[in-house]
Amino acid sequence: MDNSPKVLIMMGSDSDLPVMQEAADILAKFGVPYEIRISSAHRSPVRTMALASEAAGRGIRLIIAGAGMAAHLAGVVAAKTTLPVIGVPMPGGALNGVDALYSTVQMPAGIPVATMAIGKAGAMNAGIFAVQVLALTDTRLEAALGLYRREMDQEVEAKDAALQG
Repeated sequence: MDNSPKVLIMMGSDSDLPVMQEAADILAKFGVPYEIRISSAHRSPVRTMALASEAAGRGIRLIIAGAGMAAHLAGVVAAKTTLPVIGVPMPGGALNGVDALYSTVQMPAGIPVATMAIGKAGAMNAGIFAVQVLALTDTRLEAALGLYRREMDQEVEAKDAALQG
């Protein structure tokens, strides 16, 4: 089995790690190798563009980019690669992440970014979405996703049964 990273998780600051860890945890749960890097679209643009443009050549298949406030990380990354980019807006700032959501979701035509919800739920969904994309060509991941969905369903049923007494 190839253990080289398939997903690159990028974040604009180390303060984003508690949120982006949710994506990493999902990838780990499904056995998807990943790497995490800190690189800011504004403070380290050359580094950011290099990470994005070299990712495919290193075997990366998807990039998850999380950033807050002006949140240009996912857009800058998407502009420098043809790999799918999943944006995760970070909570915080004066608008509690709404500005990051708008910055991430409002990409010009031709440079798409799949945008998730603000914060931990968005990071978790970014991890799941990455697994779904990888599962298109990986039957092991496809089966694991099916099991994951069944387990969620069983958890809801069990909680409902407990409520009903």
